[in-house]
Amino acid sequence: MIKHDAVLPPELFYPIDEWRWVEKSFAPQFLAQAETIFAVSNGYLGMRGAFGEGEPAYRHGTFVNGCHETWPIPYGEWAFGFATTGQTIVNLPDAKIIRLYVDDEPFDLGSARILRFERALDMRAGTLDRQVLWETPAGRQVLVESRRLVSFHEKHVAAIQYRVTVLNAPASLVLSSEIVHHGPARGELANDPRLARSVSERVLAFQGGQGADRRIVLSYVTKNSGMGLVCGIDHTLESDCPSSFKAAWSEDAARVTFLVDAQPSKPTTLTKYITYHTSRFDKTDELHDRAARTLDRVVGHGFGQLLADQRTYLDDFWERSDIQISAERPRLQQCGRWNNFQLIQAAGRADHSGIPAKGLTSQTYDGHYFWDMEMYVLPFLIYTSPRLARNVLRYRYSILDKARSRARAVNQKGALFPWRTINGEEASAYYAAGTAQYHINAAIAHAIVKYVDITGDRDFLYECGAEMLVETARLWYDLGFFSERKDGRFCIHRVTGPDEYTTVVNNNTYTNLMARQNLRCAADAVAQVEQGSPDHFRALVLRTGLEPGEAADWRRAAERMFVSFDERLGIHPQDDDFLDLKKWDFDNIPPDKYPLLLHFHPLVIYRHQVIKQADVVLAMFLLGDEFSPEQKKRNFDYYDELTTGDSSLSACIQSIVAFEIGYEELALRYLMNALLMDLGDVSGNVKDGCHIASMGGTWMGVVYGAAGLRDYGGRLSFYPNQQVRDLRFRLTVRGQRLAVHIRTGEATYHLEQGEGLTVYHRDERLDLKPGEPVRRP
Repeated sequence: MIKHDAVLPPELFYPIDEWRWVEKSFAPQFLAQAETIFAVSNGYLGMRGAFGEGEPAYRHGTFVNGCHETWPIPYGEWAFGFATTGQTIVNLPDAKIIRLYVDDEPFDLGSARILRFERALDMRAGTLDRQVLWETPAGRQVLVESRRLVSFHEKHVAAIQYRVTVLNAPASLVLSSEIVHHGPARGELANDPRLARSVSERVLAFQGGQGADRRIVLSYVTKNSGMGLVCGIDHTLESDCPSSFKAAWSEDAARVTFLVDAQPSKPTTLTKYITYHTSRFDKTDELHDRAARTLDRVVGHGFGQLLADQRTYLDDFWERSDIQISAERPRLQQCGRWNNFQLIQAAGRADHSGIPAKGLTSQTYDGHYFWDMEMYVLPFLIYTSPRLARNVLRYRYSILDKARSRARAVNQKGALFPWRTINGEEASAYYAAGTAQYHINAAIAHAIVKYVDITGDRDFLYECGAEMLVETARLWYDLGFFSERKDGRFCIHRVTGPDEYTTVVNNNTYTNLMARQNLRCAADAVAQVEQGSPDHFRALVLRTGLEPGEAADWRRAAERMFVSFDERLGIHPQDDDFLDLKKWDFDNIPPDKYPLLLHFHPLVIYRHQVIKQADVVLAMFLLGDEFSPEQKKRNFDYYDELTTGDSSLSACIQSIVAFEIGYEELALRYLMNALLMDLGDVSGNVKDGCHIASMGGTWMGVVYGAAGLRDYGGRLSFYPNQQVRDLRFRLTVRGQRLAVHIRTGEATYHLEQGEGLTVYHRDERLDLKPGEPVRRP
């Protein structure tokens, strides 16, 4: 259900600009939220959108994807197989700080007299731009202009251009460019299990520093995980006014201070180049050399080259990924682009890592990777940036051995991928809503199959995908059993589905259906590899110890999978016991008691029919060909009124299914909530980072919901919703570029690149040829 509709941000502070997210005045009441909204990242390196002068700030944050500290998970009562080692992404030394002093007066937005202010996240340029006109107590009018970027082209690089112009009088300027340790996160995090573990001790051990001219490089090692980190800064200064500088550093800070005798209307431009390099092992000497080479290169090329490369990268991204909607809704166009921009900021240079649930916008969820990657983000990447999708799946392959070990730790065969992780080890301390969510295996299998179907990348299937499918199928076959009490049906007991308000149940419908797909696809993959590449098949057998007859066992389990159906209600029960529980009293629980996980003991929640996020409804989207239209409608009607929306993963899925069953108005309301999850602060916690999965879900809500795409078995079918006025997007399918344009009463399919592609429009087959658009009502 929708507890309240999303509200668009006020145009007074955030005006409409289709390619920029603009803040027109300094708004301290939105300070915390804005630090997330104005964050910049490339998927490897991310910086929250806090002001570069250091204050005012809610929570500074600089993160490198995968750079983490480990810690022993404390248990009051330990049990066999519990996860042992926690992992938390490290808030790194902050190199974006540039403090400004004019005649020794510090520039602090919290107390300054501001005559003009504008800050904008430019989604085509990939920069965070700010312009402030400040009047000092002495009457000096100072124009401060800055531009910050984290480079997509130079993975390890961020840069800031900071220009100061005193307009009406001479003045003494001090520009203090710093690397700062902000210390541990605030203690308030301890009361919300979704947020980062509060670490009181310092996790970075100083290894040394070096400096020369305007450059400083500092080296660290994380105390427990042993990861190496090097942070370096270098500078150029452009000014027609007399200037000097000095540099100093210590274990806790580094500073290069520039002193300028500024003259009226003569700008001083400081350009700060920043680099972070990390290693899984203590290799700080090597990292220092790499950082030095990086700084040599980018300083030599200059800030203009970084800007040009950034624009080139993003021009290519938007060419493949932009969604254009009716010109009558420019605000929604702006919000949609901001969502998609956050997706590329989270995934662009993730390379050998996963995609954290919050991207690199905060430490929330400890910087962990969840099933969100495969279920919500990968569809967007598969259809717009297939190389990035492949990188994510290769990351999963890189931790397959640890998944095998995790299966042994919980007494199972095959592989069990961790519910939440950075380094591949299970980091969930609460097994009921963590390890018991075995469906993460099926999510990874589903993503592998979709990736191969849509991209045609058989090499990935042969080299990596089939092996993961084999090991996940083994887990399901070992986990389940053929139940005599269920007429020999294959049952899976004591698991948790996507709905974390109902845990450790028997025959969760979503889990059983997804496990069935996993088992079938694994058997199919084995046959495909054996027939298509005997050499790869021999290697697969060698790596997995695949036995003759295993694939046949998986097929038998899939065919005999138990899927419950209640004839009286005409619905699929969420699990064996769900319908026997008491319904949650929505009418008498006040809004301030949501999300329930922060206000009720888990056992209270578990005793009720109440749903955190789409469960059966998600199955109806992913495996829609397993349900009849009548079943979809009855299931949706029953479960929608029980769904709290306490998870940001729910609205997008409910929107897609609502579109399919003809609930257009409700579908649009859900889609709007997903679209504005962060910009409208729907969940009230955008200050703690972006909801990256919801952004991927919003893309799905448009493409799978409004445009009606279905891609079962790699066959692309479109069932455009009749309410769509004007919608354009592109999909990359098996190396070909398909442009889709839906208008009132008509859909156009145009193969812009490629040799030929077959799609279906309302079950009519269309054989597309390049340069020949096909229109259908």
